[in-house]
Amino acid sequence: MNLTEKFLRYSTNRDVVFVLGAGASHPDGVPLQRDMLPMIISGGIIEIENSEIGRIVTEFIKDNFEYNPTTNQYPQLEAVFGFIDYFIQQNESLSSKYTNEKIRDIKEYLIKLIHYVVNIQTDKRSHYYHLFWKTIQKNNSNTSIITLNYDTLLEQAFDFLFKNHGYIDYCIPLMNYERLPELRNFNFWINPREPISVDNDNNPIAYKIIKLHGSLNWKYCKCCNQTLLTPWDRMIDLNKGKFLGYTYPDNKEYEFLCPIDGTEFQTLIMPPTYLKTIHHPLISQLMAEASREIRATKKIVFIGYSLSSSDVHIKALFKKQMTPEKELIVINPKQKESLELNYKSLTPNVRFVYSSFEEFVNDEEEINSIFS
Repeated sequence: MNLTEKFLRYSTNRDVVFVLGAGASHPDGVPLQRDMLPMIISGGIIEIENSEIGRIVTEFIKDNFEYNPTTNQYPQLEAVFGFIDYFIQQNESLSSKYTNEKIRDIKEYLIKLIHYVVNIQTDKRSHYYHLFWKTIQKNNSNTSIITLNYDTLLEQAFDFLFKNHGYIDYCIPLMNYERLPELRNFNFWINPREPISVDNDNNPIAYKIIKLHGSLNWKYCKCCNQTLLTPWDRMIDLNKGKFLGYTYPDNKEYEFLCPIDGTEFQTLIMPPTYLKTIHHPLISQLMAEASREIRATKKIVFIGYSLSSSDVHIKALFKKQMTPEKELIVINPKQKESLELNYKSLTPNVRFVYSSFEEFVNDEEEINSIFS
């Protein structure tokens, strides 16, 4: 095999930027936001029901919110996180039982439970995301993807393109790129922004996947302020609240700690709350990267996303970068005036396609229209 070093350069302008919401992953079983809290507190998942973290979070919600499982009436996740965030921001305690320190723990526990329920459906291959990637490869590779989903189905479906045809660029610095002795077991992920060895018969490109709300496979260390990518290790011990890793092929379980300083890793997913914190250094970097992609593109395609009122930061992100000539296409099966008005507030140059994600990836006429 004849290999040469090559830079995978991006075009100055982008032809299409896709923006993926929960409706893109839901066909594969990933729960919608409204279903996450019922899954956590209803007792339907035995691992959560029997765990220490599950018990603490369920008790907190029972003490502070009314709900009716019989009629499927549960509080919204935004409301629960908003209540928690009030006491954290005011640095107040709720009661002697729920001190400020305890409330901060409960917030982290709830985030880890969300991480757990989303991950349940992530250990499988996605037929629809596979078709999505094939569509991009066939029609126009000058494409970037902004996703608001935590799951990793999009990346897992990329495997048939890897190396010969393309590389994933998460647009953030990863520990995996560092050539330190402590990180030698994690150097498997290739940095597409540095020269890579390429077979002269192939012409791979880099695809930006910008995960604005974080990811199940990102582990963040608050000590060295770095992120480790662990594509295959996403599980959490629900009693200790710690990430679990496995040695392969014997699948021996161990607790994941930062390989540089031994600190316990934290989740790196942004919870659904009205008071979203976007000053995290990595989230800020991703927001800036998304701004550049939106500014540079001709066409923006939203799939399975409602642009809800709790995502003010997303509306602000796009509103600032929209120009009259940019075309905006919304693919969503729900024909609702409220949804249409949400998008029309971004730009009048918007077209609505009332299809689900699984219908869209099989609709050759619509695909040709988008990539034309």
